[in-house]
Order: sequence, then structure tokens, then C-alpha cells
Amino acid sequence: MAVPAFNSVAWFEFGTDQPEKVKEFYGELFDWKYVLNTDTSGVTYHSVMTPGAQQPTGGVWESEGAFPDYAVFYVRVQDVVATVKRGQELGAEALMQPASDAAGSSFARLQDTAGHHFGVFSVPAA
Repeated sequence: MAVPAFNSVAWFEFGTDQPEKVKEFYGELFDWKYVLNTDTSGVTYHSVMTPGAQQPTGGVWESEGAFPDYAVFYVRVQDVVATVKRGQELGAEALMQPASDAAGSSFARLQDTAGHHFGVFSVPAA
């Protein structure tokens, strides 16, 4: 499977307090499978495996009611910190500052100038 190009949509995520309903619905609709991801401590996160994919392309984050439900896309970037800074220069608001998980992936969430929520991420070089 080819690595998604920089600055392209390459991940999606659901945040929900009803993860089983989300997983069941999309699993039945699109034949998605789910794998527990333990890279971020204190977070229950299930990676989404789409048919034929060799690696996950999305995830389901179990919110346990800690935040409103959402569905969001993520853009793969070379440098999360620089992208957040540039987004802020263009008028975006950082909703979640850059963070990293145990696998070395970095991510952040922004709100664009029209109020849309989206994420950016990078993964360590292979």
C-alpha cells in the first residue's frame, strides 16, 4: 500500500460515547474491522481496517462522555508544529495542541476560519 502524499486527507476519526454502535454500523455498512490501539495511554481507541487495507486508515475514540460526538478528517503533513503555526497565522484556532503517541506519531486539531474542525498528523519515517 502506498504511503499517502503529504497534504492529503489520510485519516479519519470518530469520537463517541457509543463506540459499539459506531463500530457496528460502519462495520456492517462498509465491512470495516477494528483493532484495539494501545499507543496512547489512558485512551480507548480502535483502529479501523478497511477492506483490503494493510494498515489502519481511521479510528474510533471512546469518549466516555468526556466530549461531544464528532467525525473528523486528518491531513498528513511533514511537520505538525509548523502546520499548526501556519494555520494560526491564517486565522485558525488550535483546538488541540500538537501531541505525540508511543509509536511516534504526532497530531493536532484545528478549527478553520469558517468554524470547521479538522486534524493534522505525521508519522515517523520508515
